[in-house]
Amino acid sequence: MVTVLVAFAVVALLVPALTPLLGRRVFFVAAVPPVAAAVLTVTQTDRALHSGVTESFSWIPQLDLAIALRVDALSWVLALVVSVVGALVLVYCASYFGDDEPGLGRFAGVLTAFAGSMYGLVIADDVIVLFVMWEATTVFSYLLIGHDAAKRASRAAAMQALVVTTAGGLAMLAGLVMLSVTAGTTQLSAIVAQAPTGTVVTVSVVLVLVGALTKSAIVPFHFWLPAAMAAPTPVSAYLHAAAMVKAGIYLVARLAPAFALLDGWRETITVLGVLGMLVGGYRALRQTDLKLLLAYGTVAQLGFLVLAAGWGAPAVALGGIALLVAHATFKSTLFLVVGTVDHVTGTRDLARLSGLGRRMPWLATVAVLALVSMAGIPPTIGFVAKEAVLTGFLEALHGPDAAWAWVALVGVTVGSVLTAAYSLRFFWGTFATKRGVEQTEPHALHGLGVVPSVLGLTGLALGLLTPLVAHGIEPAATASSLPGDEPVPHLALWHGLEPALGISALTLLGGVALFAARVRVEAVQHRLAGSPSAAGTYRRLMRGLDRGATTLTANLQRGSLPYYLTVILSVFVAGALANLVVGGPWQFHVRFADSWGQIPVVVVMAVAAVAVTAAKTRFAAAVLVGVTGYGMSVLFVLHGAVDLALTQLVVETVTLIAVVLVLRRLPPRINTANPSRFRVLRALFAGLAGLTLAIVVVVSASARTATPIWPDIPALTSSFGHGLNVVNVALVDLRGWDTLGELTVVVAAATGVASLIFVNSREDTLPRLRDRSPGADERTDGEPRAWLPTSAALPTGRSALLDVVVRLLFHGLVVLSLYLLFAGHNAAGGGFAGGLVAGIALAARYLAGGAAELGAAAPVRAGRLLGLGVATAAVTAIVPLFFGKDALYSEFFEATVPVLGHVEFVTATFFDIGVYLVVVGLVLDVLRSLGAEVDRQRLEDSRVPTRDTIEAGRDQEEVSA
Repeated sequence: MVTVLVAFAVVALLVPALTPLLGRRVFFVAAVPPVAAAVLTVTQTDRALHSGVTESFSWIPQLDLAIALRVDALSWVLALVVSVVGALVLVYCASYFGDDEPGLGRFAGVLTAFAGSMYGLVIADDVIVLFVMWEATTVFSYLLIGHDAAKRASRAAAMQALVVTTAGGLAMLAGLVMLSVTAGTTQLSAIVAQAPTGTVVTVSVVLVLVGALTKSAIVPFHFWLPAAMAAPTPVSAYLHAAAMVKAGIYLVARLAPAFALLDGWRETITVLGVLGMLVGGYRALRQTDLKLLLAYGTVAQLGFLVLAAGWGAPAVALGGIALLVAHATFKSTLFLVVGTVDHVTGTRDLARLSGLGRRMPWLATVAVLALVSMAGIPPTIGFVAKEAVLTGFLEALHGPDAAWAWVALVGVTVGSVLTAAYSLRFFWGTFATKRGVEQTEPHALHGLGVVPSVLGLTGLALGLLTPLVAHGIEPAATASSLPGDEPVPHLALWHGLEPALGISALTLLGGVALFAARVRVEAVQHRLAGSPSAAGTYRRLMRGLDRGATTLTANLQRGSLPYYLTVILSVFVAGALANLVVGGPWQFHVRFADSWGQIPVVVVMAVAAVAVTAAKTRFAAAVLVGVTGYGMSVLFVLHGAVDLALTQLVVETVTLIAVVLVLRRLPPRINTANPSRFRVLRALFAGLAGLTLAIVVVVSASARTATPIWPDIPALTSSFGHGLNVVNVALVDLRGWDTLGELTVVVAAATGVASLIFVNSREDTLPRLRDRSPGADERTDGEPRAWLPTSAALPTGRSALLDVVVRLLFHGLVVLSLYLLFAGHNAAGGGFAGGLVAGIALAARYLAGGAAELGAAAPVRAGRLLGLGVATAAVTAIVPLFFGKDALYSEFFEATVPVLGHVEFVTATFFDIGVYLVVVGLVLDVLRSLGAEVDRQRLEDSRVPTRDTIEAGRDQEEVSA
């Protein structure tokens, strides 16, 4: 099973790269993993329906977390649904899309990844793994719904689905954590087998239900599903009929045996399920867009499903599992039929379609097969499922929850009437000949009817083969029933003349009558069109949230640095002093100095810090602040921490360069525009903050009671990390996961900063200096290029002396950075320090020649460096898993090489290379964002005529006259 999941991931990554070669045929490649999953599931049938198939791999042993997978009867059914329908939909996409579809490769890859996530969700036996897969389906569904990003409706629908399902997912995460802690295990099968009890369990189950209900679009969270019809039709057929919306139903069915008797479970399931059937069916009767009609019909069917799957009684659970399979077949068929109709006619509006049944009889036949299954007409699987649910609720009328059984039975009956009515409306609107409507002339199908035909015939075949289907569904229903209940009844196509059959007949007659009176029904619905809706409530909540956020931001984010510092330091001082007072008494152990060399360094740092407050220019203040940073480097050297000293030195240099870049857009002198007020009060507050920090440091250093671990670190570094540089080995080996997380944060921050500066485009290409040189196009290939550009190519204010010095030093700095990278495992250096040295070299080129010089020195995009660095570090962390080792495991090699002599190499160096690339990419991004944007603004400012230039122009005109 793990192999199949890996296959999904690999194919999802490969499909975008194969799309330029294969075009739309790439969907056949994408269909391979779900086919493999279906074949594997079929081979597991015997074991899955009896004892179950399990796989488990240790994930985080310290937390007792494992990648636990299990296929039992219930997950076997869902795995077949997900894989079979997924493979068919991917095959359908090969006919639905054209080779010129924008983002075709990305769409195919994301749809494949979604199928893999859904497969992983239904076979997960660990609640943490289940939640990871759950959220993966949320993210991939967001990308699929918003596939056509150029359309506002697609973007809005994707965001709405993401917000609703993610909010429910967070609630579910809290519930799963509480449930796991109470049960003492994260294994889902163990939690269900020995369900804990208590108030905490009740609260946790409610939170899990919230996640399930939002995922499955149950009232009142149903509004995101109709909006998601902005997605391409294959997405609707798979995600919103057979896969994603089934995730919540599956979770409810999985938990029902353990928690269906909790207070509030059946009441909640019954009320929301019945409301879903009624609201969805009512709204479906007023839709003219065929996809929206099916969408609201799906809302109704999902209400039916959650009611049947979550009730907990054996007979009802039997019908619920059968209905789950039936819904996957008939609803995916109908969505694909709509996609085919839209593809060959150019419209989904039932008011514009007429006579299509005569021109496309086979497609109409396929639609009829799906519709009769949805309406519950024999001999389809839909009829079998509905009969089983009705029979189960009739039996429940004699049980302890008879009142709620009556509510459920009446709700299912009325909902079935609505289902029959909108089924007739769908067929009439799509295929009937309408008076006054021009006959529709469809184009050729080009294979679009194959997959709907397979799915439609499957619904009929499953009904005719009910005895065979029962062997798989009955064990799944047993797993969804309460322990101690009566055995699950036998699933059959015909049980004789019984009350359930009579109710079915009445629902069909009621549906026909309701459809016949559609004109009057539409008139009533038109009068009630202004009634409140869940979608309207969502929009009002989001508008209120936006306004509240805007008001709060305007009050807190004033654009005043002194205000921000005041808030931050006030909270720090108040919190620290409160903890010091409450947590006392404290012990103080103060040592004046470790060496006499520290005293002059500290004095210089203190003088520089005080001088900053009296500096008149911003540049002088920045340099004085840098003195304190360089002084810290000297203190590290005095303590023997050469690696830290080097890192601090290069960090301070790069920071100073970035500050200078920003200062170019600010007035040279301080307090020219906004003179400082309350100087004495600010000085006192600053002194208080500094004193508080000093006390906190002393108290923290004096409060140590446990034996420190630092004496063992050098030995661990040498034996475990095969290196002598404690800092570097710790970063790339001992605590590599922290470093990998920090790298992702750095990349996210760089992307955010660049996005804020470049609002219209994230393009990070830089001009090349040679592009600005006159006569560049006339050069021959054999003519040597000038080491320095011509004067016409030099930016204004450029210093030739600085340019020569920087060019002489540049390559040496780059070589030094590479030396620090590869020597850092045993000596001072490492990827971080080496990357910063390379960044200093790039910054020097920029300061000497501007953006064009930087473009010539680094002809690569910063974003690619950042992505390549994170990918390199991540791959280095993951690769050991394929060799049976722990993640981030480092292999050590040593050999005697000619010329080089004795050489040692640790695979953690690859991780360090990733750090190096990220740091270089970050510096390049900062220079491009802050520096190049500042240059652009200065260029625009220079084009704006000032009073002096205007007067000079007038004088020149007078002289010329």
